[in-house]
Amino acid sequence: MRIIQACVSLGLDFVCVHTKADADSGHLALARSLGGPEAAYRVSSYHDANELLAVADHAGATAIHPGYGFFAEDFRFARRVSERSRPLVFIGPSWRIIRSLGDKINTKRLARSLSIPTVPGSDRPVYDEMEAEEIAETLFAFQAEQGIANSVVLVKASAGGGGMGIEEIYDIDQFKTVYRRVRNYAKRQFHDEGVLIEQRIFDFNHLEVQIVADRTGKGIVHFGTRNCTIQSTGRQKRVEVAPGFRPEEIDYSFDAAKVLDDIVGYSLAMAREVGYDNVGTWEWIVSPTGQPFLMEVNTRIQVENGVSAAISRIRGQGDVNLIAEQIRLGLGAPLGYDQSDVTFEGVGVEYRIIAEDPANRFTPWVGRIDQFLAPSLPWAKLYTHIPMDAPYEIPTDYDPNLALAIIWGGDLAEAKKRGVAYLDELTLSGEDGSGAELKSNVRFLRDKTATILQF
Repeated sequence: MRIIQACVSLGLDFVCVHTKADADSGHLALARSLGGPEAAYRVSSYHDANELLAVADHAGATAIHPGYGFFAEDFRFARRVSERSRPLVFIGPSWRIIRSLGDKINTKRLARSLSIPTVPGSDRPVYDEMEAEEIAETLFAFQAEQGIANSVVLVKASAGGGGMGIEEIYDIDQFKTVYRRVRNYAKRQFHDEGVLIEQRIFDFNHLEVQIVADRTGKGIVHFGTRNCTIQSTGRQKRVEVAPGFRPEEIDYSFDAAKVLDDIVGYSLAMAREVGYDNVGTWEWIVSPTGQPFLMEVNTRIQVENGVSAAISRIRGQGDVNLIAEQIRLGLGAPLGYDQSDVTFEGVGVEYRIIAEDPANRFTPWVGRIDQFLAPSLPWAKLYTHIPMDAPYEIPTDYDPNLALAIIWGGDLAEAKKRGVAYLDELTLSGEDGSGAELKSNVRFLRDKTATILQF
């Protein structure tokens, strides 16, 4: 829906796709109201590249925006889009950059060549089980030397993302079983058996740096930092805050302002090194002692781009739309501003409102939403595909994400106060097939608001 609105703001025609399961999604109503009855096409799957390209050809499209999903970081899809007999513009980085930075291990190797700190562990795809086990043994020994009582090693799919394809091991005797399981999962989901073996860093904060660049690969700026530490048990983000730390209002045991400056500087250095040419996110973990480690690069626009936009100003003007910037730059427009034109004001908080049961390991809830009402306030934005004038059956085909609420405050205290007030005024009700009441994470979000940005 935000991509549709960005196209309209730029004066661009658009078409979008939907599946049978998403027939009642609000993005269809929006597409038809803004683009007419021919603005939406039904496909059997969002993962079928042939169908998507057939729609593009039929509609006479000149560009494809891959959204936030798997195709957004699939260099093969991006290459196919841009090099077919009827080429299209891929709204995202060039496929070569996606290929280079989309592989966690290649990214780690590049970072280390630039003296950028990375998580201890392998820096290339590991396909041999014995070699992988030797690396794991080394990491367990390293943690023991550091005085870590309960050592943990991560086994990760190198081509994965979004918390998928990651398992923990607590003893080397577990390694072979877990390694084989992750390798098979990686082959099945990502068509690449490459595995990364890393040290598990506990009690870290998850920070991100928002990068924006034009097609020249030289016009590169950042739009600040985000903190995405509040997550589900499955490492899926639930609350995002911009900026990543707030040393003006919270005391940290380390120089938080320096950490933010460092991760921004490191991210820009890598972006310049590869000639990054669209929107992307550099993801970091920060240890309790303030040591930053580059985790990965997301070569796409992320769902939480709006919370960075909320605190950003270009030449003093707010209402920055990073999706519109992504499309504009993807189509070849110059950046048109430099870092000195980008300033930041206040604190933004984004809540991911989801039908799930946080008390039961965030198990998805399935059922019908009967009422969804949100307060209309000048310092809040709500993005949702849930109709507010009719019941909505949550499709079982997809994760039960309901909405994103973005709150702005002049400082952290005000943003937190406004966030709690907004969630308290939210109305969300429904029932499942047995008549049981809807479960959501709204109370979890409210409870977590008190501790945001604390470390």
